Parts: sequence; C-alpha cells; structure tokens
Amino acid sequence: MLRIGMLTSGGDCQALNAAMRGVVKGVCSKRNDVEIYGFMDGYKGLIYSNFKMLTSRDFSGILTRGGTILGTSRQPFKLMRVPDENGLDKVEAMKHTYHKLNLDCLVILGGNGTHKTANLLREEGLNVITLPKTIDNDLWGTDMTFGFQSAVDVATDTIDRIHTTATSHSRVFIVEVMGHKVGWVTLHAGVAGGADIILLPEIPYDIKVVVNAIRKRAEEGKRFTIIAVAEGAISKEDAKLSKKEFKEKKAKENYPSVAYELAERIQKKMDQEVRITVPGHTQRGGSPCPYDRVLATRLGAAAAERILEGDYGYMMAIRRGEITKVPLAEVAGKLKTVDPEAGIIKEARMTGISFGDK
Repeated sequence: MLRIGMLTSGGDCQALNAAMRGVVKGVCSKRNDVEIYGFMDGYKGLIYSNFKMLTSRDFSGILTRGGTILGTSRQPFKLMRVPDENGLDKVEAMKHTYHKLNLDCLVILGGNGTHKTANLLREEGLNVITLPKTIDNDLWGTDMTFGFQSAVDVATDTIDRIHTTATSHSRVFIVEVMGHKVGWVTLHAGVAGGADIILLPEIPYDIKVVVNAIRKRAEEGKRFTIIAVAEGAISKEDAKLSKKEFKEKKAKENYPSVAYELAERIQKKMDQEVRITVPGHTQRGGSPCPYDRVLATRLGAAAAERILEGDYGYMMAIRRGEITKVPLAEVAGKLKTVDPEAGIIKEARMTGISFGDK
C-alpha cells in the first residue's frame, strides 16, 4: 500500500487543484493500492491530525476550479518551533501524525514560508515532495510558479479596463498590484497592460521622477497616465531607513496602502486628478488560466514520478521549459527577486516605461 499525505499551505491561488490532480492521476495510473490523506487547512491539519481520506474520484473535475479543495492557512515558519497555546510542540505533532498514519510521503504545495517548513520536515526525517505555488513567482529554483500567470492575467485585465476611463477623464490612475517583497506580477501586468509607469519593490522610486514622467506625457498631448505599483513599492527616501525607522514612519502616516500614499504625493505636486484601483484578492481568485493548468499538471505528474520511484526531498520546478527536481535544501529561505538590470527591465525602458528611478 502506498500512503500519500497532501496539503496546501499559505495564500491560495489558481491551479492548486490542478496540481494535486496531476499528482493523484500520475500515481494512480501506475498503482491501484494508493491511499490519499488530505490534510485540511495547510500545516494546521498535519499538526492537529485533521484530515480526510480521498480517492482518485475526488480529484476528477477540479482541473479548472480555483482555490483548494483542502483549504489552506498561513503558519509562519518562525513560529513552528514555538509551542501553541496548549503547549503543543508543532513539529513533533506533525511527525507524530505522519508516523501514526504510516505515510510513505508528504506532498506539500506552497510558497516561500511553506518550503521552509517542508525542508524542516525533511531534516526531521520525513519523505517530502513539494510543488511551487505562489502568484508572486518569487520561489528560488524555478523559472515559474503556478498561479503567477493567472494573477498576471487578472491584473492586466484591470489595467486594460482602466485605460478607457482614464482617457475619458484625463486622469492619473494608480493600479495597486499584489507583491510585498517582489514585483514580478506588477512588472508583467504593467508591460502587458501598457502602463506608463511601473513601480517595484526592487527599484526604489523618486517622486520627482514620477511626477516629471506624468508631466512629460501631458506636454506630449497624452491625456492620461496609468501607474502600476506593487504593494511593496518603496521610495528612495524610505529605502534608506532601517526596518525599525520605516515601520515607525508607516505607523505615523497610516495610509491604507502604498497607492494612497503615492496618490497624495502626486496630487500635492500637480492639478491632474488622481484615482486609485486595487484589484486585491481578485488576483488570486477564479479559474486558472490555460498556462497554469498545463504547468500545474506537468509539475504534479513529475511529482508522481518521484513518489513512484521513492525519490524524495525535492521541489519540482520548471527550468528552460523542462520539468526538473531541485533539492529542498537549496530552495528553502531563498527569494527570487526582479533584477533591476534584467533584460525585461531594459526592454521596458526602451518602450518609454518609467520605473520612477531616473
């Protein structure tokens, strides 16, 4: 009997179900003696032994379904070694659940924090295979994560729709896109949606440069400006502050988000109306796009192959178009950020897009 535990952890996104479907279909195409234990609400289900038995039928018809049939939750890695309110050792509890159910392996779908904990479990002796899920595309070791392209599609659609109203009213529109630490979604959606200014966490902006870019468009007879800003975008002044100083500054200013701060700073320097659009969690929701369905299915099938061969301790990844395996020890704790000197940045600048820095 092959016993597989499965869980989805962290923020939800499109194609989680598609990836799990790929794993189960891949394993069950080769073996009939398979038991699937689905842990509910991420690591919480593994900690408190909250699971349900699943069969291959449970994974039929979910290729196009958004979210996750197992539910998810955020369990910060830094708190994994901290006992819960009842004094329970979370790591020992997860190991106990794994061994109590006599599992052969765990399949874990998640992003950066999820992979840190997955690697911790590997170090504790559990058999683990992971799949790279996150709309942010910030997992080291893979060219692409599933969920990213679907989020880009939603953000791009938002920018597309803003074009008509921005033109009609001669306004500056700020579209705030998800991405606290990295700007991959904002960058791709901004380029795809024809944004005039793109502000990323990796490229601190100068408000004077932003305002000058808006004025230059007005002087050229262009009636509107669209700014795509990552929620983690930061000014050059703020980038010089320590983490403590930055946190204290933000607490005093009390802006709802970066878009509101940016709008106020722009409005103080020019007469043109400024409006804000925040698509928010719509970027995580809905059906996965075709690209993500294919990627998630491929990654899931490749994970199934590792399981059938008893080859554990890896994250499945895509590199140069091919699915491969990357040791979990190399992935955990590493962030894949946008390189300010990357080709896509240079090419975007060539088309006249401003990144607010020069």
